[in-house]
Amino acid sequence: MSELLARHRAVIPNWVGLYYNDPIEIVSGKGNRVVDADGKSYLDFFAGILTNMIGYDVPEVREAVERQLATGVVHTSTVYLLRGQIELAEKIARLSGIPDAKVFFTNSGTEANETALLLATYARKSDQVLAMRQSYHGRSFGAVSVTSNRSWKNNSLSPLNVHFLHGADQHLAQFRGMSDADYVAACVDDLRHVLSTAVSNDVAALIAEPIQGVGGFTMPPDGLFAAYKEVLDEQGILFISDEVQTGWGRTGSAFFGIQNHGVTPDMMTFAKGLGNGFAVGGVVARGDLLDALHAAGVATFGGNPVSMAAANATLDYVLDHDLQANAARTGKIIIDGLRAAAQRLPVVKDVRGKGLMFAVELDTPAQAARFMEETKKAGLLAGKGGLRGTAIRMAPPLTISVDEAAEGLGIIVNALEVINAEAAQQ
Repeated sequence: MSELLARHRAVIPNWVGLYYNDPIEIVSGKGNRVVDADGKSYLDFFAGILTNMIGYDVPEVREAVERQLATGVVHTSTVYLLRGQIELAEKIARLSGIPDAKVFFTNSGTEANETALLLATYARKSDQVLAMRQSYHGRSFGAVSVTSNRSWKNNSLSPLNVHFLHGADQHLAQFRGMSDADYVAACVDDLRHVLSTAVSNDVAALIAEPIQGVGGFTMPPDGLFAAYKEVLDEQGILFISDEVQTGWGRTGSAFFGIQNHGVTPDMMTFAKGLGNGFAVGGVVARGDLLDALHAAGVATFGGNPVSMAAANATLDYVLDHDLQANAARTGKIIIDGLRAAAQRLPVVKDVRGKGLMFAVELDTPAQAARFMEETKKAGLLAGKGGLRGTAIRMAPPLTISVDEAAEGLGIIVNALEVINAEAAQQ
């Protein structure tokens, strides 16, 4: 055991997990690659859990932060006007497509989801909330209550009365073999049944990830949330789209993940990639919802000048370089290549994704762990997740080049070939 690992285990909780048999310390980064303390370089296909959205050491972001630091002001609080916060809120409100939108900034996706749930339950005067099976919305008390993944749920206590819906579980026996249209119809029937049997009147909201992150990048067919929203609208139930992982063009086919369903939600939550590593999260919602709270509120560090400088520069970079189009182009190379390889590799149970958000489903958690070690050895960082710990989930920076996409694909396929050969010998 390394000296740093021993120190980690002495002072960091056991439930803060580390990847790899020999965990690595990342000490530098440039472009879409990082270097560990032993000098080994890696092509990063996990981006700090989808957070280093435009890679490492980006001059535009660094210079924006340095300009703010040079003023001597890293914090003033929201009792004063914050130019960078206002500028970023204007951009996000415009991009969201939500009518008369306003924005409240937080420090994380967990905090953003807590805020959205507060807004919804306040507006509807109800503690009843709908969420999706296999979901993950954060680690706090309220966020855990709308999380539907036992591996990430510490207790059953909840400030909310939650009912979980089908929608990203087409693999289950009762749905297997259905067309997308038939599956959507079955899910809508189930939603109507839940609203008729499991809840009282005045459900507050449905909160959903367009693509489930921790769930292993599982997703419903495009259009399911449009069909759900028709039912929700009949009863005035609000719709919250958790865009913490799917926002800012990552899916390639839309700037926000929910737009793949042709839906404009009442609220969207965001975090992770917007700050390219700086802590930023928030809610963009209809102005009447955000204005409605009667008590005073503040996020001490939410919207602070340094994070706003980084986030403004990051969002401008995404838009100026049309990184949504790059996600579509490079993601297709990788996903098409993985699907082609899967046809000759029985160990691969599924390949799924959109743009630069894709996953490979293996048969056992041991195979997923083996994949992680093989790709580490070959110089590529990946992630894992899924309900059973069998999904390899990957989301490179949106700046990945065509050559880097091909390089990463080659490493992934080689690792899968090794695992497939080992499985065949067992």
